[in-house]
Amino acid sequence: MTRRFLILLAVVVALTGCGEYNKVLKSSDYNLKYDFAKKAFERKKYVQAYTLLGDLVPIFKGTEKGEECLYLLGLSYYENKDYLNAGSYFKQYYAQYPKGQFAELARFYAGYGYYLDSPEPQLDQSETIKAIEELQAFLDYFPKSDKVAIAQNAIFELQDKLVLKELENAQLYYNLGSYMGNNYESAVITAKNAIKTYPYSKYKEKLEMLILKSRFKEAQMSVDEKKEERFRTVIDEYYAYINDYPNSENRKEADNIFKIADKFLNRK
Repeated sequence: MTRRFLILLAVVVALTGCGEYNKVLKSSDYNLKYDFAKKAFERKKYVQAYTLLGDLVPIFKGTEKGEECLYLLGLSYYENKDYLNAGSYFKQYYAQYPKGQFAELARFYAGYGYYLDSPEPQLDQSETIKAIEELQAFLDYFPKSDKVAIAQNAIFELQDKLVLKELENAQLYYNLGSYMGNNYESAVITAKNAIKTYPYSKYKEKLEMLILKSRFKEAQMSVDEKKEERFRTVIDEYYAYINDYPNSENRKEADNIFKIADKFLNRK
C-alpha cells in the first residue's frame, strides 16, 4: 500500500510540475519565465530550461539577465549532452560578451563539449579539429584558469586521435603494398607528416617503425638499379629508429631488417 501511494504521489507531483511548466511557457511574464528557467536548470530539467531560455535570450538581449540567459542556454544544452547546440550558444555568448562574467566558462565548455562529442578515429575528424581549436583558444585567453590542465589533457588526447587516424591510413597504404603503384612511399609520407605535425604523440614509435618497414619493403621490391640507394635509406631509418627506441619491443624485427639490408650492401 505504501509503495503504491508513493508511486501515485510521484505521478501527481510530476503532472503538477508539467502543468506549472506549461502555464509558464504560455505566460507573457518574462521575469516569471526567467525565474522558472533557472529553477528548472537547478532541478536538472534541462529541456524545460533551454526551451524557456531560448525565448528569453532575444527579449533580454543587452541586459544583465540577457547575458546570464545566453550562458545558461548553452549550459542547459551542454548538461543535456547536446554539445553541438551548446557550443553554438557558448560561442555566441563569448562573441557578444568577450569580457562577460561567464566568458571563461563559455570558452572552456564550448571546447570541452566538442571534445566529448569527438568521433572515433576512423570517422571524419572535423569535430576533433574544432575541439582542439576551441580549447587552444581557451588556453590563449585564460592561461591562468583552474581548468588549464583539463583543457591541455583534452587537447593531447584529441591530437592523438588525429595521429591514430593517420597511423591507420599509413598502415592501409603499407598493407596495399605495390598494388596499383608504390603504396609504401605513400605510407612513409603519411607517417612522416603525422610525426612532423604531432612530434610528441604516443603513436610516434609505431609511426617510425612503420616507416622503417615501408622503406624495407620498398627496397626489396625495387628494380635492381634502385635497390642499393633504397637499402641505404633503410639503414638510415634503422639507426634513427634504434637511437630513439633502443629498448623497443620491436627491436628484434628492426635488427632483422638491418641484417638483410646490410648483407645486400656488403655483397656488392
